[in-house]
Amino acid sequence: MSVHLVNPSDNSFGTAVITPRWLFVLAAATPHAAGDPILVDESLEQITPESIQPGDIVGISVHTGNALRGYAVGKMARSRGAWVVYGGIHATLFPEEAFARGDAHAVVTGDGDVAWGRAVTDCLAGKPERIYEGGRIEGDEFLAARWDLMNPEKYMWASVQTIRGCPKHCSFCSVWRTDGQKPRQRKFQSVIDEIVALRRLGFRFIALADDNFYPVTFTDLRLAKEQNNTAKLEELTAIRNERFQLMDELAKLPRDMVFYTQMTMEAGEDGVFLDAMRKANIKGALVGVEAVTPEGLKAVYKDWNYSGEALAKQLQTFKAHGVHVLGSFIFGLPTDKPSTFDATVEMAIKAGVTFAQFVMMTPFPGTVDFTRWEKEQAQNPTMVGDVPITRYWLIPTEVRPKMFTPHPSMSSDEIRERTQKVWDRFYNWGAIWQRSACTPTLRARIAFMFLSKLYRQMYAGTGISTDSARRKKSKTWARWTAAQCKKLFRAKPMPELPSPDWNIGLPELTQAAFAGDGAQITGPFSVIQKH
Repeated sequence: MSVHLVNPSDNSFGTAVITPRWLFVLAAATPHAAGDPILVDESLEQITPESIQPGDIVGISVHTGNALRGYAVGKMARSRGAWVVYGGIHATLFPEEAFARGDAHAVVTGDGDVAWGRAVTDCLAGKPERIYEGGRIEGDEFLAARWDLMNPEKYMWASVQTIRGCPKHCSFCSVWRTDGQKPRQRKFQSVIDEIVALRRLGFRFIALADDNFYPVTFTDLRLAKEQNNTAKLEELTAIRNERFQLMDELAKLPRDMVFYTQMTMEAGEDGVFLDAMRKANIKGALVGVEAVTPEGLKAVYKDWNYSGEALAKQLQTFKAHGVHVLGSFIFGLPTDKPSTFDATVEMAIKAGVTFAQFVMMTPFPGTVDFTRWEKEQAQNPTMVGDVPITRYWLIPTEVRPKMFTPHPSMSSDEIRERTQKVWDRFYNWGAIWQRSACTPTLRARIAFMFLSKLYRQMYAGTGISTDSARRKKSKTWARWTAAQCKKLFRAKPMPELPSPDWNIGLPELTQAAFAGDGAQITGPFSVIQKH
């Protein structure tokens, strides 16, 4: 009997940019009685049916984008006599679908760090329950990943999680509904120990795979103070202190290490925090810009973000403090016009955004947008074959529409074509070469060029195009580029690297950030808005 953990994917590139962290966390959650699990990341190579034997346990984590492939893997595994258990955000939202479409024996909802072990134990006994409620565990229960089971030659970047949940409520995002709005923070000592283990293996590029690395804003602190909510203020202060403690320890690691994370636009108002990130070698962050106009921001419940010249200035603030931005933009909002596309890419270039992604509006399950769209479709549902459009992830990829919600002034094809042109403009060789000047060496500049092209091929070439020949060419090009990038990102292993001494106090900059009567909430962006 073997336990298999499968990360399903329709696109296999032989090499992956970032490790799928959940595979290695659930490997740590697998009971010793089951032995070491077999990990299958289909973004590298797809699973072979012959590897599944009767009595095996197959765990499959699905998000909306890979649900259909995940169900195909589950049906194959069950047909070969294995126990099939689903988890992940999509299975949490649609547990019954995993039974109906994926031949599940059981579904784990919510966090799997604890619940997965119970599911495996029950499968070993031949009596799995139908649903395992993982819920939302506290940060001190988060498991460190089993990186000893990883083939380090297959990944460019490793991933470590420090916090789950996001206090925001963006209409297009499901995180605040599935992971909660209360930040659940892992102890920084555990995070550092895991990063040290990865550097020993030869990884120096680490993604801090958090929902929101900046969970406490100046606005949060100000409101708690104005409301005389002492308990809330103490809670927020403790979370913020822990962030600074983590960054203080990251700064002590080998100087060749590079970290990248995801955070909200409001961090641009917090120079103390950005400076701490720079000292910690957190070189970049994915920042949700979404739209460049006030109307677009209001449409996605993010009217606290800046727009226009103020947006460009705030994005430039990140770079001024040594933090590069991967800006995330959405096209297909009801307020978008043909001119929006050029305005967006021009803003991204003007603001000095180092990387960018341009995605088409997609109503993901669990979001406000999806709920609204589902209600609109209930009266007169649109069908693709025998599948309602509100279950678009069940439509085969070769016939699946690229957009699902009608736009008041543009067709889906027009939005797709204009989006593709924005990708092409931002990621042409000349533009990439200019942006690569931010790197310190020629080797780093070459790595930047390759990584930019790889990112564009993986996310635009294989995802936006409706032409099968173009998609095939993009996959071939991405596979070759990934192989070259892998060589550039590898570092010499440091097996003797020690873990830090944890006998430390609070960093002085953390204490300073709370001195006085809120005077820190000032500066060039003193008119505070929300992310």
